[in-house]
Amino acid sequence: MTKNKMGALASAALFALGLAACGKSSSTSSTSSSSTISGAGSTFAAPVYQQWGSALPGMTVNYQSVGSGAGITALEGKTVDFGASDPPLKPEDIATLEKVGPVQQVPMFFGAITASYNLPGVKSGLKLDGKTIADIYMGKVKSWDDAEIKALNPGVSLPSTAITVIHRSDSSGTTAGFTGWLAAVDPEWKSKVGEGKDVQWPTGTGAKGNAGVAGAIQQTTGSFGYVEQAYALQHNFTYASVKNKAGQYVEPSLASTSAAGEGVEVPANLGFKIKNPASPSAYPITSQTFIIVYKDMCKAGVPGGEGAAKGVVSFLNYGLGSGQSILQEADYASLPSPILAKAKAAVASLTCNGTPLAG
Repeated sequence: MTKNKMGALASAALFALGLAACGKSSSTSSTSSSSTISGAGSTFAAPVYQQWGSALPGMTVNYQSVGSGAGITALEGKTVDFGASDPPLKPEDIATLEKVGPVQQVPMFFGAITASYNLPGVKSGLKLDGKTIADIYMGKVKSWDDAEIKALNPGVSLPSTAITVIHRSDSSGTTAGFTGWLAAVDPEWKSKVGEGKDVQWPTGTGAKGNAGVAGAIQQTTGSFGYVEQAYALQHNFTYASVKNKAGQYVEPSLASTSAAGEGVEVPANLGFKIKNPASPSAYPITSQTFIIVYKDMCKAGVPGGEGAAKGVVSFLNYGLGSGQSILQEADYASLPSPILAKAKAAVASLTCNGTPLAG
């Protein structure tokens, strides 16, 4: 996978967020009729959803890359036909959404969250562990030649450049994945900061969306931030090899992201979370992502009505079918077969006024 190929895919999201991805191709599976669907949420997943939308003939996908929290809010407010969230729904999210109607979360794919840095003269692969990354975000490690970083990287010439910490300012599934991993590997982070789509950051500068964090890192020498791999590759970032549960330092890649999904336990509502994968080959900061829909979209009153309900099912079927093969072009990882089968079954159960939509 080359950075140029990745850049072409990521650009679709970076320059067309909130706009229509209008399908032109006739070489992919088609919908039964022209339809327009609307969705909002995850910036982590945006490059893929833009690409999938453009691959479906007769389909227009209006996807707003506004962050996972805002996506759930938009679905609750019935301003979109589907929401997109990286973390699974919390019980309180489900309770709120089910005031409108029963909901279904559908897992779609996996992706790596990079620990990216802008440090001229230092290549990708700088070794970092959970404690050191947590200490950077807690303001305890302030410069790139700090003893804590040097101890992990003997022989590497590190400058005395001050570290500028960048984090998300919006309600973010990428933040949930990043802070969830930190809470799993660093007790002090868990007790003092915790995890979630929104946290009280001890230090740093906020930026909106993966694109905003990527832009801030690109513009600031000495910066350090967490950003989904598609955006890191789009900006030609350098990023760390991160110590995993097995004690191995692993760079984000298609293979290491896929390995993070091995052995994941999936509950009945499909709301699983990758937190600190055990595989020695797994990249540790890996996130899942979901599309959230009402089980009966028509009864719930989605804005696009029955046509949009059928369109959403077509979009989901494509994403869980041919769309899985596109993922590797973007260095996202497809779902393991057992999870994929459960996701397809969930889509097959969706209805419009009690009538099955799958077909």
